[in-house]
Amino acid sequence: MNPLARTMAGLAGGWVASQTIGLASRLQAGHGSSAKKLHSRRMFTRNAALGASLIVAAELAAGTVYLLWPNKTGAFGGEITIDGSSVPEVNGAPFRFSEGKFYIVHTEDGVEALYWKCVHLGCTVPWVAGQQRFVCPCHGSVYLYDGSRESGPAPRALDAMPVTVNDNGSLTVDTNPSSLIIRGEYSPEDAVAYP
Repeated sequence: MNPLARTMAGLAGGWVASQTIGLASRLQAGHGSSAKKLHSRRMFTRNAALGASLIVAAELAAGTVYLLWPNKTGAFGGEITIDGSSVPEVNGAPFRFSEGKFYIVHTEDGVEALYWKCVHLGCTVPWVAGQQRFVCPCHGSVYLYDGSRESGPAPRALDAMPVTVNDNGSLTVDTNPSSLIIRGEYSPEDAVAYP
């Protein structure tokens, strides 16, 4: 739920509660002895406190359910099709696909989909254009354009995702974590020939 909707719901809930409490107070404000009025006021205060407590408990319960409700973010975990126009030129800047958590790189050997998670401790590894490298911001692991390890504490090359080249030039990338290609070093066979 976005902040504007939460604010509007809170304002509406507060207005309804104030109208209900005002109506209840008018109904209980009757004529009679002072002992009866005192009893009425006590009941009203008790009921108002109980009602306010129930409203707060309901809002907390709804917020907890909203917080804990699983929501799918992005397309990671399935097959993703990338349009051929997004495939970079040979040795061009990698195409970053945030929802799938990968980069498309195009080497002289073909195309690869590199999982952007550092193999050292799992940080997201950005492409640094000025260095022409993938550089992990956490512990300084450096990877070359093809995903092979150049330096740093990472023990091996970036993991890759299976890529299929379609007839129309688009790519299908399998982002299922169980299908990741775990590589020691880069080899030309890791890339899929691209027309």
